[in-house]
Parts: sequence; structure tokens; C-alpha cells
Amino acid sequence: MREWLAIWNHWDAVHYLNLAQNGYQATGEARFLIVFYPLFPWVTRIVALVFGDYILSALVVVSVASVVAGLLLKELMQLDYPREIAERSIWFMFIFPGSAALHLPYTESLLLALVLGSFLAARKDRWAVAGILGGLACLSRINGLVLIPALMVEAGHQFSLTRRWRWQWLWIWLVGLGLLGYLFLNYHVHGDPLMFMTYRREHWFQTQLWPWTGIWGKIDMALHGSGEEGAILGVQDLLFIILGFVGTVWACLKLRPSYAVWMVCNWLLFTSTGFIIGVSRFAVVMFPLYLLFSKLSVRHIWYTAITVWS
Repeated sequence: MREWLAIWNHWDAVHYLNLAQNGYQATGEARFLIVFYPLFPWVTRIVALVFGDYILSALVVVSVASVVAGLLLKELMQLDYPREIAERSIWFMFIFPGSAALHLPYTESLLLALVLGSFLAARKDRWAVAGILGGLACLSRINGLVLIPALMVEAGHQFSLTRRWRWQWLWIWLVGLGLLGYLFLNYHVHGDPLMFMTYRREHWFQTQLWPWTGIWGKIDMALHGSGEEGAILGVQDLLFIILGFVGTVWACLKLRPSYAVWMVCNWLLFTSTGFIIGVSRFAVVMFPLYLLFSKLSVRHIWYTAITVWS
């Protein structure tokens, strides 16, 4: 079984499985893996106690998390839209071109399930649950930190409707404990809570810059690149940058303010770097995109077009 499963052990999956099996290291090449957040490899390690195989265990984790994400997306969408719209949102989530990341040994499926659970809990006034799930999301990927402003805006929106202050909104700050946990991990392993930023810059060549810097690089690559560089790193990434931007503008105009904050901050997260890469994968967590597709697909021609494109 292991040889058959090895096809899944590529790209970032190699790093996550290494962490699941060996933990974080302070020396050698493995020291650079501190840039990968810990929750997914930790959960994989726990599941491996049952299955005894790290690749299989990682696939079990992402499979369960993907199903949970789909169910939570449906329930969240049904708070505001008819069941048909909610169910089509699930369809478009699972056929989204970047949704392969939901089924590979990556962190996206776990992150998306936690984020959707946090939003749903907040919508149902279970703010302690929203904060706990948000904290776990922060241990999955930096995107989880966006839940702090998103949930604060959700609380503000609810206040504007009811004019009632609720002390339960203070549970939002539990989200930050996830980041503190990650910083403590950096300190525990390397003696520096911000070591991940150093390695991210020096080893992984990722620096924070204004979005237009990386986007201009993608435009140049799309126009002048050849082969894989032009098609995938240029045209394809640029397409998903544009799609994310359009979805973000739509969310700001038409959706709940908290969803708009989630879209804006996530779009800025993957574009505010000198070298943008893997945009279709990172766009997977921008769940309002699936609602946009679902609402468009009320017209059959749009349903067919989006489905075929996906």
C-alpha cells in the first residue's frame, strides 16, 4: 500500500509528513521547516498511531476535514440563502481548480474546516467555540489570524442590528492564542519566536511587499514567459489573482462585512509578496467564491461554463 500511496508524497506534502514523523528540528536542513504551521502534522501524527502509515494517516485527516468543510459550508450558506444555493456552493468548492489541495497532504482542508466552523459558531452566537476554532486555525496557517478582524467585524455587525453589547464577543481573542502557540514553538525549537520570518525570507525567498510588485511580475511572466513558467506561473496564477480580486470586490458590495474582511485579507496575504506562487491553491480558502459561483449558476449557461472550466 505504501508504494501506491507514495504518489501523494510530493511538494509541500514531503515537509508536512517529515514534521509528522520527526517533529521540528533545530539543526540541519529540517530546521527550515519551522515555517510550516504545526496543527496538521500534529493531527497526522496522532492518527498515525492508529494506521501506522504517515501518508495514509495524512490522507485520512484531509479526507475527513474536506467532508467536514463541505458540511459546514452548506450549513453556513443556509443561514442566508436557499438550500439549492448552499448545495451548489459545495459542488463548486469540490470542483474548484485549486481544490486538489483539499485532498493532498496539505493543510488547506483542515484550515478551511476550522475557519468555516468558526464563522458558523459566530453566526450562531457560540463565541467561545468560534474563538477556540479560530485559535486552532492559527495553528494551521497564518490565514487563521484573519479571523480576528473578521470576527470583530461580525460582532460589530450584530451590534448594529441589535444595539446590544455581548461580553461573549471577548472570546474572539482566543484566536490570538493560536498565533502565540506558534511563536512559542519557534522559541522552543530555535530560541527566537520570530525565526520563521527569518527562514521564510532567507531560505524560502518570501518577502512582504506591496501587492502590485508581485502582480506586475506575474503580468510580465504571462506575457513573456515560455513553457511551464508562462502557462502556470504566469497565465494561470494571474487568472486566479484576478478571480480572487473580482470575488473580493463582490464580497465587499454584496456579502456580510465579515465575509468581505475574510476575502480582502486573504487576497492581500497571497499577493503581498515579491514572488507569488500557488495562487489556485491559496484561493481555496476564500469560500465566498463558491457562493458567487452558486449564485451565478442560477442561469444554466453559467452553471455549465463554470463547471466545465473547473
